[in-house]
Amino acid sequence: MEFVRSIWENDTDYMTLVEDLLKDEDLLKLDDITHHHYTTRLIHSLFVSYVSYKIAKRLNLNVRAVARAGLLHDFFHEGREEIASMNEGSHNCVHPKIAVKNAQRLTELSELEKDIILKHMFLTTRKSGIPLYKESFVVTCVDKYCAINEVSTPVRMKVKEKISEWSLKLRVVHA
Repeated sequence: MEFVRSIWENDTDYMTLVEDLLKDEDLLKLDDITHHHYTTRLIHSLFVSYVSYKIAKRLNLNVRAVARAGLLHDFFHEGREEIASMNEGSHNCVHPKIAVKNAQRLTELSELEKDIILKHMFLTTRKSGIPLYKESFVVTCVDKYCAINEVSTPVRMKVKEKISEWSLKLRVVHA
């Protein structure tokens, strides 16, 4: 599933907040990693970042922190097998810590941004801790929404296609 590039790229306020990050080669390499079976890790991160930013804007929250941390929340290149071999815990527990380290190499993070990245797996693991800020809850919920959307959209499209095929066959039979 492709998150439509023109939606976020044409939002100048959003781009002002994240354009420096989008120039980083290491971050852009996330576009080479399949994520949630049907998208890339970069597209997923942009989807989370932009939707979170729009919600934060409506709620008068810290849009800068939400946009930037949303983009960096899955900033890791390791696969599930590599993370498992680290013996530091589950994928859901370990990858936010890796993402914070990678993000800190790229830019200075506020405590709010660190909390957003570290706690974005809240609800899927108890070890991450409870988010301390409203902004962290926004990104956490949007991450889950985006993941479900990314995984279910292609499945829904296949089901819709099959139903269309069956209905055409039924029309031929009843003609």
